[in-house]
Amino acid sequence: MLSLVPDNDVPTAWTVPEVMTHLRLSRSKVYDLIRSRRLLSYTEGRSRRIPVAAVRQYMNDRLEEAA
Repeated sequence: MLSLVPDNDVPTAWTVPEVMTHLRLSRSKVYDLIRSRRLLSYTEGRSRRIPVAAVRQYMNDRLEEAA
């Protein structure tokens, strides 16, 4: 499993299934977060990509909301 700590082996962007795995969310929840702009993403060809930095930011935002 990939960690959120950057190193040379970690990609800079994940696919939706990878984000689903790391955040333990459903596909529809990930797309809801993308649609609501709580999770930034872009398309590469026909694939949706989510920068690892955007996943980190989403997690930080959730932690701030919970505090």
